[in-house]
Amino acid sequence: QVQLVESGGGLVQAGGSLRLSCAASGSIFSINTMGWYRQAPGKQRELVAVVNSDGSTTYADSVKGRFTISRVNAQNMVYLQMNGLKPEDTAVYNCHAKLLKRSAVNILDNYWGQGTQVIVSS
Repeated sequence: QVQLVESGGGLVQAGGSLRLSCAASGSIFSINTMGWYRQAPGKQRELVAVVNSDGSTTYADSVKGRFTISRVNAQNMVYLQMNGLKPEDTAVYNCHAKLLKRSAVNILDNYWGQGTQVIVSS
């Protein structure tokens, strides 16, 4: 079975930094996209950053210039370096992957991590 496990969340002051990590494991044939979403209290889930299938990256406007997503394909890992954190960045961050499993290489599946909490105090 496929699992996504996140780490790196925590409580920081405004202006601080955090680095989130996500590792995918299991019977994976290939990963098409890998990225991060977040959901703040009382808000809908939104895309934060993603590495697309062609290697390009997409960022939410609110994090451009502050966050950097990177992917290490050989390790099935993705990172989110978050600098200049703001209170509005407070949310549960979930890793996401769109991938092909070895058992069904012609079917794309979506997988989510359990989430890691980021709290930015003012």
